[in-house]
Amino acid sequence: MATDTVFAVPVFLVVFRETLETVIIVSVLLAFLKQTLDGPNRDVKVYKTLVKQVWLGVGLGFFLCLVVAGGLIGAFYTLGKDAWESNEYNYEGAFALVASLIISVVGAALLRVGKMQEKWRVKLAKALESPVGIGGRRNGWFKRFAEKYAMFVLPFITVLREGIEAIVFVAGVSFSAPATSVPLPVVVGLAAGAIVGYLLYKGGSGAKLQYFLIASTCLLYLVGAGLFSRSIWYFENQQWNNVIGGDAAELGDGPGSYDIDKSVWHVNCCSPELNGGEGGWGIFNAILGWTNSATYGSVISYNIYWIAVMISFGVMRYREVKGHWPLLKAKQSSAASVDSGNKTGEVQAVPSKSEA
Repeated sequence: MATDTVFAVPVFLVVFRETLETVIIVSVLLAFLKQTLDGPNRDVKVYKTLVKQVWLGVGLGFFLCLVVAGGLIGAFYTLGKDAWESNEYNYEGAFALVASLIISVVGAALLRVGKMQEKWRVKLAKALESPVGIGGRRNGWFKRFAEKYAMFVLPFITVLREGIEAIVFVAGVSFSAPATSVPLPVVVGLAAGAIVGYLLYKGGSGAKLQYFLIASTCLLYLVGAGLFSRSIWYFENQQWNNVIGGDAAELGDGPGSYDIDKSVWHVNCCSPELNGGEGGWGIFNAILGWTNSATYGSVISYNIYWIAVMISFGVMRYREVKGHWPLLKAKQSSAASVDSGNKTGEVQAVPSKSEA
């Protein structure tokens, strides 16, 4: 077809899928900042600083993607092979695992903002104003760094992971398809993803805070669960690629494309890896972690993730109500202060009766 020389559909689907996963996270962060720091009791300085952090993370991640793309293309034409391809799933699995853990922490923090909105304003302002020293305990330095640049790290990791994954696929297609069929679908995919992200941002920033926090947290955890499951799937499929001596995705979605000994289910269609995930399966993979070839590891890890999330929220709720962590006793200092206060009240009450 003539359109194949101008618009490669698989390239568009991959770019749109990776852009969609990125803009979901970025739009949630920007809407969260606008809801909490740009309202009636606005803090303009902190708000602008954190927004700059988000866009700096996006920009730096995108720049590094371009650097990696140039290196991969240069290595391909210089060495005659794709240096990334042999361990592609290991890299993608590592990025997915880190992104999932970060999203999990951010999701828990977002949900608590509704009750502690003013406390968060003060906390963010102090974190930005305090220097990140290198002395003292290592954990203390890392904690201060994470608090000061929290809005930078998540967009940076997300853009870097999704961008590299898109670049690898687009590069693979461009080596076998006409060069004229690549630029247009890349631009259209980026534009379509940006439009979706803008709509999410406008809808989130204009919604009632508590409703927005609940909806955005649920969305983030769906993405995080999918990423955690996919990271295990990537690691397992890298082992299968090593066994067969090549990329299993090149075999299609039939026999030989998966390890039957580790398979829970497999359908010979609906693949998010083949042809960019045609039919929307790539989008389901990006948001929900869908795969047409599930393994024991990917299924078990998905369930473990949600069990861990439920336990974590239960523990946090217990601590919020009881004032201490489960299986641990309340702090002696607080208990002693309560007892002393009660005894003082009793002592003061006795003389009053005798005087009467």
